[in-house]
Amino acid sequence: MSDLFSSFSIAASGMEAQARRLRHVSENISNADTPGYRRKTIDFRAEIDRASGASRVGVGPVQLDRRELPRIYDPGHALADESGFYHGSTVDLMIEVADAREAARSYEANLRVFDQTRQMAQGLLDLLRR
Repeated sequence: MSDLFSSFSIAASGMEAQARRLRHVSENISNADTPGYRRKTIDFRAEIDRASGASRVGVGPVQLDRRELPRIYDPGHALADESGFYHGSTVDLMIEVADAREAARSYEANLRVFDQTRQMAQGLLDLLRR
């Protein structure tokens, strides 16, 4: 029975991690045109749940893209310097859309694992009632 509870914990931590990733991706997309904005990313890591002893998916700290900000020429922009350039953002919309799809699919996969585990636990309880 503890393996079933471990499965719940693992799937739930995976869903939580992908939800946080999707939140950062959506922030990146919404700030793609914000001058000086640096893309946010997070890393996943394995953690041990002390209560159950099961592995879980953990989320590392938010990291900012370290690439140099692109210089964009637009003399009419409010933030342009005397030579007509301003710093854009490091967000690439194609990468963000791909990351959003990957996070959504990973979330759905963890949700399916959670649902299958719930169905197995329900089946076990039904057998024990007989």
